[in-house]
Amino acid sequence: MTLPELPQYVADFLDAVNRHDEAALLDSFSPDGFVDDWGRVFTGREAIKGWSDKQLIGAGGTISPEKVRYNGDAVIVTGDYRSERVNGLFAFTFRRDGDKLASVKIRTAWRVPRFVSGVLERFRQTPRASSS
Repeated sequence: MTLPELPQYVADFLDAVNRHDEAALLDSFSPDGFVDDWGRVFTGREAIKGWSDKQLIGAGGTISPEKVRYNGDAVIVTGDYRSERVNGLFAFTFRRDGDKLASVKIRTAWRVPRFVSGVLERFRQTPRASSS
């Protein structure tokens, strides 16, 4: 599957993570940027560094994007996350502040079996009767 081109601020974040480049990771955020990792919020460069030292770069984390979608001003990248601490499919929701990241929200993503996905798609395309 070919993914759509990512905005530069998202590509910079993913590249920094996958190269384990802490300086580039921190530079990808605006001064007031934050990470929301399952409700635990880390705001500013030092807090993000502390979180990354344990959960992301310090844990040897890598992200392999599988799907990209846009929802208003958010870019949602669903990808396979691998590290020494945790592995799985996660949704990373990116919001920007100019050409930097304002925030990254991380949650578990769910894979929908292809059969169910096909049924849902057909359901969405089925014309509905008007309720008037």
